[in-house]
Amino acid sequence: MSTQNWYLKIGRIASLALLVLVVMGFFWTPYDPSAMNSLDKLQGLSLTHLMGTDHFGRDIFSRVLQGAGTTVTIGLLTVVMGAVVGTLIGAITGYLGGWVDSLCMHVLDVITAFPSVLLALVLISVVGSGTTNVILVLGIVFTPSFARVTRSTFATLRTQNFIQSARLMGVPTWRIVTVHLLPNIWSVLTPCLTIGFNNAVLAEASMSYLGVGVSPTDPSLGYMLSEAQGMLVTAPWYALSVGMTIVVMIFAVGLWGEGLQKEAER
Repeated sequence: MSTQNWYLKIGRIASLALLVLVVMGFFWTPYDPSAMNSLDKLQGLSLTHLMGTDHFGRDIFSRVLQGAGTTVTIGLLTVVMGAVVGTLIGAITGYLGGWVDSLCMHVLDVITAFPSVLLALVLISVVGSGTTNVILVLGIVFTPSFARVTRSTFATLRTQNFIQSARLMGVPTWRIVTVHLLPNIWSVLTPCLTIGFNNAVLAEASMSYLGVGVSPTDPSLGYMLSEAQGMLVTAPWYALSVGMTIVVMIFAVGLWGEGLQKEAER
């Protein structure tokens, strides 16, 4: 089997395994993630507590399951929002060209001039923290990347013979865009989705780590990592468990995206 297929195979298996754990966390956890037990404070890794307990005696594994669910949900919804809005903008500007293309690209240039996390922090300071606002802000931040990819692909495809023929035959613009153009950008857009998801996960974790992301009452990997920072000596397993969860998540989805990109280049 080729190397490209191994990237795709390993990434897919690892991503699906993580997805199963995330879905399981929505319906079942070994312990109540919010339940405190003063007798179990700062317990190390064991068969009873697979990832140990924190300073409140809460089961870290249960909190990681629930926190991963929050982080993954935000990542997925952010990518969907960015992809839908960005693809729409890119399709319009790439197909029409002219002043519409120039105006939209100037606006996108202004947005992308700022580092994504910095821009997200500025926007979240205006609209306020919370899960819904984090999704909205990150969706706005990651829209330009999808718009640029779609726009460049549409700008290239609109000069192809099959598009010119469709125009001469009187095919409506909406049909040319949806039937003839959009299916041809899927191979280019798919790797962007996995990269966008990873960036969204890291951005959400960074914002929650700084205390401006999701509400502290909603478990999040970034917020848990912030909690673990103060216990690196007394409970190193806390930071290690949460940090490795983020690393494995990024690694799995990244491998999947790499495999998809290599398959598209074949």
